[in-house]
Amino acid sequence: MSTFKAPKGTYDLIPPFSAKYLAVRDAIAAPLRKSGYGYVETPGFEDVNLFARGVGESTDIVTKEMYAFETKGGDKLALRPEGTASVLRAALEANLHKQGNLPVKLWYSGSYYRYERPQKGRYRHFSQVGAEAIGAEDPALDAELIILADEAYRALGLRDFRILLNSLGDKECRPVYREALQTFLRGLDLDEETLRRAEINPLRVLDDKRADVQKQLVDAPLLRDYLCDACKAYHEEVRTLITAAGVVFEDDPKLVRGLDYYTRTTFEFVHDGLGSQSAVGGGGRYDGLSEMIGGPALPSVGWALGVDRTVLALEAEGVELDIPAATSVFAVALGEEARKLLFGKVTELRRAGVAADFSFGGKGLKGAMKDANRSGARLAVVAGERDLAEGVVQLKDMESGEQQAVAVDGLVEAVRAKLA
Repeated sequence: MSTFKAPKGTYDLIPPFSAKYLAVRDAIAAPLRKSGYGYVETPGFEDVNLFARGVGESTDIVTKEMYAFETKGGDKLALRPEGTASVLRAALEANLHKQGNLPVKLWYSGSYYRYERPQKGRYRHFSQVGAEAIGAEDPALDAELIILADEAYRALGLRDFRILLNSLGDKECRPVYREALQTFLRGLDLDEETLRRAEINPLRVLDDKRADVQKQLVDAPLLRDYLCDACKAYHEEVRTLITAAGVVFEDDPKLVRGLDYYTRTTFEFVHDGLGSQSAVGGGGRYDGLSEMIGGPALPSVGWALGVDRTVLALEAEGVELDIPAATSVFAVALGEEARKLLFGKVTELRRAGVAADFSFGGKGLKGAMKDANRSGARLAVVAGERDLAEGVVQLKDMESGEQQAVAVDGLVEAVRAKLA
């Protein structure tokens, strides 16, 4: 009989490796929780138009990578390719922006789906942690989010990442730049599809990763030379606040990011140990997105960090996360009476807040002690009929091999003392 496999370009998270993913998610979420961000969770699929309008019809995400389908009821839906549009939709639907406290600060974690060419660091199903600050136009918010991401990465022990920063201007100055860029692009030797993209959204061409295209873009006009005074002042304040916090960044005048909704501040976290897929996360300001999806004007800023990419970056730097063993105490029972007693003790230990496990399946001492070793437990509790007759169990330190008899009634206290 043939066995099923995970779909191409996807992966399963299996223990003990999955503990690394959980640790990365927790580390990214920790600074957000301390900074007023509340947790939000949205469905894995949405109305296809939410992404077509919000993310942009000219983006690769919408034209090539979105998993779109029609339901039996005729609804046109898509698996979410990114988080921001869904989170903003949820905030608008729940009227969070009308409750007085702007910005609305939200963080989220989940799986996203894009039909990509699978390679290391780029999957069709991937995991992100993201943060959005909705409803305030303030350079301090842009700076806060960049600083919080930096803090999360440093808490994990990452050192070799870089922060790239740029401004994409706003609806006042970007059209002037757009026209200058289009004029420049029309003079290049580009294929038909790239020229078509240049007509819809020329900034997307700057993001083209092909070497022959990049070579032609060397003399492309730069957005920073076209910024209006308001955008220049805004960007300067973002830079000043990040610098004051001691966070190092690099100005990258060609950074555009792959989504149509960005305005003004845009940034990317890159790690040079990851080869061509060097971005571990990124984000920016998206002041017009709310109106694009039918909401009121709500200037906002946010980012998403890839959990998969962050794990690869940790591996590239050789950073070992300090992940405690899932089990502290492993109970080994020899004989029926001991089995009943120790099963009860395991439940008692768990209720006392101690991570405990039990040798299931009626194995002998040798097999059960192998299980105890594999569990990573610090202590093993072993009991046979003779121990029970004396009212004791044997408490074994799995590191030193030392063993002592402990009164059955005093087991929880003895375990706590040892683990402390």
